[in-house]
Amino acid sequence: MVTDADRSAIDTARMLALDAVQRAGSGHPGTAAALAPVAHLLFQQHLRHDPADPDWQGRDRFVLSCGHASILLYTQLFLTGYDVTLDDLKAFRTLGSRTPGHPELGHTPGVEMTTGPLGQGFATAVGMAMALRRSRDLAEPDRGRVHDQRVFVLASDGDLQEGVSAEAGALAGRHELDNLVVVYDDNDIQIEGSTTLTSSEDTAMRFTAQGWHVDRVPLAADGDVDLDLLDTVLTRGTTPGKPHLVALRSRIAWPAPNATHTAAAHGAPLGADEVEATRVRLGVPGGPFDVPEAVLATTRAARARGARLHSEWDERHRAWSGQHPERAAQVARARARELPADLADRVPVYEPGTVLATRDASGQTIQALAAALPELWGGSADLAEPNRTAIVGGGSSLPSDRGGRNVHWGVREHAMAAAMNGITLVGGSRFFAGTFLVFSDYQKPAVRLAALMQLPVTYLWSHDSVALGADGPTHQPIEHLAALRALPGFAVVRPADGNETAAAWLTVLERGAPAGIVLARQPLPVADVPLDVVRDGVRRGAYVVRDVADPEVVVVATGSEVALALAAADASDRAVRVVSMPCREWFSEQDAAYREAVLPSAVTARVVVEAATTFGWEGVAGPAGVVVGIDEFGVSAPAADALVARGMTVDRVAAAIGAVGRVRAAG
Repeated sequence: MVTDADRSAIDTARMLALDAVQRAGSGHPGTAAALAPVAHLLFQQHLRHDPADPDWQGRDRFVLSCGHASILLYTQLFLTGYDVTLDDLKAFRTLGSRTPGHPELGHTPGVEMTTGPLGQGFATAVGMAMALRRSRDLAEPDRGRVHDQRVFVLASDGDLQEGVSAEAGALAGRHELDNLVVVYDDNDIQIEGSTTLTSSEDTAMRFTAQGWHVDRVPLAADGDVDLDLLDTVLTRGTTPGKPHLVALRSRIAWPAPNATHTAAAHGAPLGADEVEATRVRLGVPGGPFDVPEAVLATTRAARARGARLHSEWDERHRAWSGQHPERAAQVARARARELPADLADRVPVYEPGTVLATRDASGQTIQALAAALPELWGGSADLAEPNRTAIVGGGSSLPSDRGGRNVHWGVREHAMAAAMNGITLVGGSRFFAGTFLVFSDYQKPAVRLAALMQLPVTYLWSHDSVALGADGPTHQPIEHLAALRALPGFAVVRPADGNETAAAWLTVLERGAPAGIVLARQPLPVADVPLDVVRDGVRRGAYVVRDVADPEVVVVATGSEVALALAAADASDRAVRVVSMPCREWFSEQDAAYREAVLPSAVTARVVVEAATTFGWEGVAGPAGVVVGIDEFGVSAPAADALVARGMTVDRVAAAIGAVGRVRAAG
């Protein structure tokens, strides 16, 4: 039962949230006030966490999917004794603050992921639950308690209106994620007014249909959250094999006298008078940001609870490690993201002149990596065969075989990408997933968050140009490479042949940062370049694949167009250096001497070749250079015909080589 001490702590949390938003002059006070009882209950009773060690391996995860209510989380982190101070709450949403407008991973202790774009936290939590359940069932098939962590989510109406929640909810049901608990704040309010303006759906029934255990918690008699009933529901838990949705009725901004259950309370301060009226109504002593010592004595009991849970888990973990030393060592290595010293010796090597698609080279590299890295698993958005993502003999990852290494995501690119973030956040896995490059549009919100959080996720994007052929312009990417390259902190890697593809995989694994490997469908010849030059060149982002003593023209190409550039150089009567630039981002990180060695500033006649939009290549081409690309949508035709129709031909590139620099020189 909820005690008077609990009530005082909850009321203090409510007022801290209202005070912080009021002081900042912006924010989302309504949800933070209404859900303060829920957050208190989770952090005091149900969430396994240790404020002294936010990254403790044995902890549960808490995801605030409605990230706009960030002050709700920050108040609990302060009250329960994390390294978050009252001054941090006072600095809410200000420049340099440790309490930004939306939670940010790595910025505030206790924040498990960056949230704010609605639906992303929910879908990412599904990935967290998948990874934790897999880890438990692999490490403790007898369902021991060392690897039995749960994921708790607070989600809003907006979270569950986003389409990604339907994708992710179906996956959670299929994968029987009974370690996932979602408290859905069913308050019937969003920015524009009542949710009845937008929907007549019984949201909870949707989750029942997807295989979830659903509980409904109505309002208490006084209009507040029914905390006793919520506690009962969470303590009872879910049906085995079913994720748990708790549809919780609340009234936004409760108990503010005039703002309760109003849309205005969603995204703006309540006003000084309303905040003070709420303080009076609750009977909270003092003024803004006052926290009674008795309240801290109550809430910071979480420290002792966390220390006890941590110690008990450490003891169980030591016993398990002693019983399973090889498995424990493998788990520790995987969590540390250590790679075998001989990994480069295990990936395929292709003889010059060998002809194969880079998607095939990637598929073969995956098999070699899977043999060396037990923690490697992956999947595809119903495109495993064309993406070449299947780990042969790895089995399907399903409730009947959690150790299966191939996840079948279905046609759910968005949820796949978000869940990849969750899998990676949990740690201990190296995960990849594939789809066609053109469908990276469906993944973009989650890819952006991966870049923002700097998560080491690996995307495989095949069918990378008009050369995919007769499927036509709906499936032929044009602007996608440029859009992905525009993401800060994200690497787009477009290998030219089999050896570059294997090197791209090695580099992505070594760097441990978000990256997309972009692959061609059509067969491509392996260039006649020493293997050590290729591998070093890919790591550096660009390198010379063919040189002459005194180049007149430098041709820079990526992916399948490297072969085109080499053929055009052969057809030219000028002295041409050909550079493969699989990753602009990696090349930009190199020192000035290396960049000058590859792209000498004295040679201003440059031709850039890529079967995609020319946008973004101006800096590489320079003021005297030209870019040969495609600045219109594709066409339905066999691959060779589509390339000709969109000007990706030897003749066009050779003509550009012949003309570049000469007009200006003559003038």
